Amino acid sequence: MSTSVSTSQPGTPPGTGTSGGVWPRPMPDRRGLNRDIALGLGMAVAGLIATELAKSVAPGDVDMGAGGIEAYVLSAAIALPLCFRRRFPLTVVLLVSVIFFVAGERVPFAFAGNLVTQIAQFMAMYSAVAWAQDRRRMKIVLVLVFVMMFVWLFHGFVKALQTDAIKGADQGLLSPYVSFVVLNTAINILYFFGAYFWGRTAWGVARQRHELQQQADELATQQQANARRAVIDERLRISRELHDVVAHHISSIGIQAGGARRVMESDPEAAKNALSVIEDSSRTAVNEMRQLLGMLRAADPELDDELGVPVGKAPQANADRLPALVSSANSDVLSVGFHQIGQPIKLPETISVSVYRIAQEALTNVRRHSTARSAHVTLRYLDDTAVEVEVIDDGRPKHAPVGSRLGHVGIRERVSLLGGETEIGPRPVGGFRVRARIPLQPVPPEGEPEK
Repeated sequence: MSTSVSTSQPGTPPGTGTSGGVWPRPMPDRRGLNRDIALGLGMAVAGLIATELAKSVAPGDVDMGAGGIEAYVLSAAIALPLCFRRRFPLTVVLLVSVIFFVAGERVPFAFAGNLVTQIAQFMAMYSAVAWAQDRRRMKIVLVLVFVMMFVWLFHGFVKALQTDAIKGADQGLLSPYVSFVVLNTAINILYFFGAYFWGRTAWGVARQRHELQQQADELATQQQANARRAVIDERLRISRELHDVVAHHISSIGIQAGGARRVMESDPEAAKNALSVIEDSSRTAVNEMRQLLGMLRAADPELDDELGVPVGKAPQANADRLPALVSSANSDVLSVGFHQIGQPIKLPETISVSVYRIAQEALTNVRRHSTARSAHVTLRYLDDTAVEVEVIDDGRPKHAPVGSRLGHVGIRERVSLLGGETEIGPRPVGGFRVRARIPLQPVPPEGEPEK
């Protein structure tokens, strides 16, 4: 398990947005390790070829080392450790650096004329910075390598001065020897520190990508949890509304039953009418209970305290109160209109409450998550078959944080429960639309035949 620290790890590029902490970069998969092996073997072969080509174009006899093959062996050997450059990066950079030094001392011809040798050392340093798990140890190893290489470089400068090996036409501002020292020092600084900063950037980018992926996974998990919570919240609210609706019907049945008992002998016709009302109320209550029974079973009562909503509430608003809802939604920044189409009919309690809640949720989303300046609510009575509520606006979605628009999940859940259909999304002409159509006839639960 990684532990957090208050400072950034060595090698973290500035401005990447990564937080401080110990981050062990994951090793590449089997395919990546196989590519490293292919790279090391390929560069070893290229080193042999480069040494042979350099020998062929040499103006005279060259020293190929012990047995005439030492230059070939060292040219291949310096590339072979790269087969493990990402698995053991610090070991590889130390091993390659030693072979690099030996090649420079033993076969200067093959060392100076073989570009593969220079590339192998560069890649070893880059890989150490980009892939080392222990960043502190990586810095120690790289400092050791850099110091050794520059000591060796300046030792060569001193040796060249003593033997007067650097000669030239001396036509520039600086002497041939000084020019040689300045040029080689600049090249080696670019070479070594270029490898370091390139590897440092690669490691930082990989870390940033890893953290972004973690954040994406966490956000996806949070989104799923929020969506589930929205569904549960909506189910709990519908369950409480069912409590109010059923309580209303049962109270009516009790009152009518008491009246029928009192007038049964003195006024049989009135008792008959009371019993008829009882029959209608009981059927309505049963139908509405059938529609919401599945939701009652799925609701989680343990969330009551967390949501802070008491079980006992006053009766919920209904479709008749849509004009009042629209009036309360009007403000200086949002103009809301209302239009009713069709002949109004008495809606079942659950449908009437749902129509109100859908419009309420849609208008809330317009205020919170849209740039709209105006919105319109339309209530349509489609004969005796269905009722439709539609809320449209003229705005564009704001850059809302994760978890916004989960009210749409609740709308879909509510309408689906009642056997209806929803349309939620942008309008072709601009703005946003929330439209729900709910049938007035009860829809039997899935798998249950109609009676």
